[in-house]
Amino acid sequence: MSYNIFSLARNALSGHKNWQPAWREPEPKASYDVVIVGGGGHGLATAYYLAKEHGITNVAVLEKSWLGSGNIGRNTTIIRSNYMLEGNNPFYEWSMKLWEGLEQDFNFNAMVSQRGIMNLFHSDAQRDAFARRGNAMRIHGVDAELIDREQVREKVPFLSFDNARFPIQGALIQKRGGTVRHDAVAWGFARGADSRGVDIIQNCEVQGIKMEAGKVVGVETSRGYIGCNKLALCAAGNSSEVAAMADMKLPLESHVLQAFVSEGLKPYLDTVVTYGVGHFYVSQSDKGGLVFGGDIDGYNSYARRGGLPTVEHVIEAGVSMIPGISRVKILRSWGGIMDMSMDGSPIIDKTHIDNMYLNCGWCYGGFKATPASGWCYAWTIAKDGAHELNSQMRLDRFRRGYMMDEKGMGAQPNLH
Repeated sequence: MSYNIFSLARNALSGHKNWQPAWREPEPKASYDVVIVGGGGHGLATAYYLAKEHGITNVAVLEKSWLGSGNIGRNTTIIRSNYMLEGNNPFYEWSMKLWEGLEQDFNFNAMVSQRGIMNLFHSDAQRDAFARRGNAMRIHGVDAELIDREQVREKVPFLSFDNARFPIQGALIQKRGGTVRHDAVAWGFARGADSRGVDIIQNCEVQGIKMEAGKVVGVETSRGYIGCNKLALCAAGNSSEVAAMADMKLPLESHVLQAFVSEGLKPYLDTVVTYGVGHFYVSQSDKGGLVFGGDIDGYNSYARRGGLPTVEHVIEAGVSMIPGISRVKILRSWGGIMDMSMDGSPIIDKTHIDNMYLNCGWCYGGFKATPASGWCYAWTIAKDGAHELNSQMRLDRFRRGYMMDEKGMGAQPNLH
């Protein structure tokens, strides 16, 4: 069913009782051309672009829980393409361009809001680093603007500009950045893939990978054996566990990243703001709540809940940046499992197993990359080789010494 003014009017006359389900609930077939492990944003986007761009529709997306129960529904909804390095900048800019046409593309309201993103800086050295990043962005045709203290004050006057330790000197802004409704992204890609013949199979946990003569022939699941010609892993923080079923050890660590939402407030924050010292980021949702987060908890875990020290750290940074929120109550918090790579950049690549492919290592950047990740991963699977946009996101780059270290932290995943 197409969503438009005519279908809305027609269903309004029937009391909205005749809307069709957004996607089917099919039984698993005996085999597929491509099986995608993971029904989050990246897995669903991959299935969508396999069908749309490459005509490969005999595809199954296997999700161990309900659709969108993982990181796609546990993030802070921010999209941006303000990256500096050659391997990252074109990729995330392509993702931004896909975001800009996504709702019309898959005929679903994902609430894309290009309200801009503002990265504050607090010292001369940090200003110079932001200027360098902004220049790199503009060289690649990506919008970036460095603004001073008074220009920041005009946009967000309630910040703590005269903080004794971290006075605000200015900001790097990207006006095309913003937020998107995260669960609507999952629903939109699921609906788009399903309408093109992809089977989305929920409550179907992969429990083993079957191989013959060095190739994957299928997967053992909680709903029985499913054969496949190609297997695409897209399991985010659980990538290491799934890859281990094929005797692969990945250069990843799994960490918890917490996020928070406050009680509803009257609209007063119309952009995304990040703190240059405390790794605090915040925006205001359409419901009025402040959506914010900070650093990973810093210890390895598969639990989707965090520890109180990080809660305290995030709240301290938030109140330091915006003193006025000290009276605001936190409504709820949640955690996602981050697959932290050694250099803080993702992996989209073939594996040493001929017909098995890997999409992982997204660290903090997974949500904003969803469309480009699915688009490039679909290309890699369909063409059996990387697209230019993900050509540097190779699995073997750590062995070869070609890391994409955006933050300059070295091979320490907990610092990325």
